[in-house]
Amino acid sequence: MNARERFNAIMSFEKPDRNFIWEMGYWRQTIERWYREGLPRKHGLPAEGDPGQGVRAEAFPHDPFTTSRFRDVDVHEHMGMDEPLMAVAVNSGPCPPFEQIVFEETDNFVIFQDEFGVKKRINKKGASIPEFIDWQVKGRRDFEKLKEERFHPRLEERVPENWHAIVEEYKTRDFPLTLGGYPYGLYGFLRYLMGEERLLFGFYDQPDLVRDMMNFLADFWIELWDQVLSLVRVDCAYFWEDMAYRSGPLISPATFREFMMPAYKKMTGFLKDHGVTIIVVDTDGNVSQLIPLFLESGLTGMYPFEVQAGNDIVAVREQYPRMHLCGGIDKLKISQGKEAIDRELESKIPFMLEKLGYIPHIDHLVHPDVCWEDFCYYRKRLKEMIDEASC
Repeated sequence: MNARERFNAIMSFEKPDRNFIWEMGYWRQTIERWYREGLPRKHGLPAEGDPGQGVRAEAFPHDPFTTSRFRDVDVHEHMGMDEPLMAVAVNSGPCPPFEQIVFEETDNFVIFQDEFGVKKRINKKGASIPEFIDWQVKGRRDFEKLKEERFHPRLEERVPENWHAIVEEYKTRDFPLTLGGYPYGLYGFLRYLMGEERLLFGFYDQPDLVRDMMNFLADFWIELWDQVLSLVRVDCAYFWEDMAYRSGPLISPATFREFMMPAYKKMTGFLKDHGVTIIVVDTDGNVSQLIPLFLESGLTGMYPFEVQAGNDIVAVREQYPRMHLCGGIDKLKISQGKEAIDRELESKIPFMLEKLGYIPHIDHLVHPDVCWEDFCYYRKRLKEMIDEASC
């Protein structure tokens, strides 16, 4: 099987030739450490970048428009990873993208605006998430201005110049292809437009604005992606939310049901009408309360199931036997040596591979605490279990 065939077999709960050799991603500082410890530096990383920058691996869909993120090559090639999940080459966000501007830079940090118009402060000394400073939407007037200036669903303005050649290449591809990608989700993208705090207060202080923004995004993506699906057959759709933390979701189930579910049902209904039956969402944190809501909204799978937030991938599979699952391998255990790695994998992987509908990888970006030797051992042991399950 090629990677596309393997993906569709796994997501159809069929037994593939074998499971995927995939990871979700790494912190930039992790890969820099591995170069010092033995990873061959054939391609390297972009010269510009901070230690806390995320580096995408195979399970994180990549597109040519999110220019502040990039994909690993050296780990992929050295480990013999499978062909990755790719996102359709269409800009589903602001068009034109915002200019990337550096406002201030020191030896310790840099403050800049990214392509989504978010002003961030990045720590240059260690792997950590950015500090978000400012956003484009503070009220109704900003939202209407943003719609008028950067959210017209004209496909020809949102694809590369060689779009027609790309469409022809897609017809004979050997890799899985998705619509959407980071940071496109209802809650997730509103975070990028108005900021987390303003969004959370907005559910109570400006409910009509939040509802209108979510419904606008759903209608915008439907109109844009309808043009894509008239030309391209995709394997799945992907939404990014990151709307939970260690104790649970950042909004109540009732708020999800009121604000997000109607818009999601519109999008998932549209996608399924177009033959897209695999619809996954990426969200961190404890997702136990979110799973039934996303499933009711028409989504079919989730990842990465962070263990430290209380997620147990085995328990999730037992409760939801036909849900698409990815991830769930504790990143902290991979940093604790061979015995801890063995225990972690043996407690999950044989069971999960037997139950099908699952792609194994670490439960988020691989942390710099993981040395190259331990990562190589983890990948070796995981491959052995994958090979054994395919016999």
